[in-house]
Amino acid sequence: MKIAVIIVRVLMGLLFLFASVAFFFDLAEAPEMEGDHLLFNQGLAAAGYLLPLVKTIKLLCGLAFLSGLFLPLATVVLFPITVNIFLVHVFLDPSGLPVAIFVLGGNLFLAFACRKHYRDLLAAKARI
Repeated sequence: MKIAVIIVRVLMGLLFLFASVAFFFDLAEAPEMEGDHLLFNQGLAAAGYLLPLVKTIKLLCGLAFLSGLFLPLATVVLFPITVNIFLVHVFLDPSGLPVAIFVLGGNLFLAFACRKHYRDLLAAKARI
C-alpha cells in the first residue's frame, strides 16, 4: 500500500505541476475546444481570477504531492477541483475522460490512504 501511495502521489504531483507551470509560462497550446466546453472555458477565463487561482492551488498541491508534505491537506483542498475536472469531461469533453478518471480515482485513493487524519475533521461533535 505504501508503494502504491508513493506512485500515485508522484504521478498526480507531476501532472498537476506540469499543468500549472505550462499555464503560467504559456508553454503548451490549449487544445481545440468547441461548443459547450468552449463556452464553459470562456466563462472561467472571463471571471479573471478563477483560472489563476485554480492553477495556483494545483501548483501548491502538486508540490505537496511530490514532497509528501501536507498530503492530507492537499488531498482535501484538491478534491473539489478533481471532481470538477471529472464532471467537465463527463458532460462536456468525453475525450479527456481517462485522465479525469485517473485524477479523481487517484485523489480518492490518497484520501483513503490518509483517512486516519480525517477522523477529527469528520466527527459529529467537535472536541474543544
